[in-house]
Amino acid sequence: MMPLTLVNAGEENVIRRIGGLPEVKKHLEDMGFVVGGTVTVVSTLNGNVIVNVKESRIAISREMAQKILV
Repeated sequence: MMPLTLVNAGEENVIRRIGGLPEVKKHLEDMGFVVGGTVTVVSTLNGNVIVNVKESRIAISREMAQKILV
């Protein structure tokens, strides 16, 4: 497993685990980041990550992306 920040752009990955405090996990789950779901990194800019998840494009901070393990 590795954090989402280390994934190459364009690769589709399966979310294996989501770390962090319960409220952080809930926030990520509400945005569509669920264990077993797929996520594709679109691009990385200044540490922030733009991803496709559940047919939506979402920008998340580097700190949030490090909590998502694929």
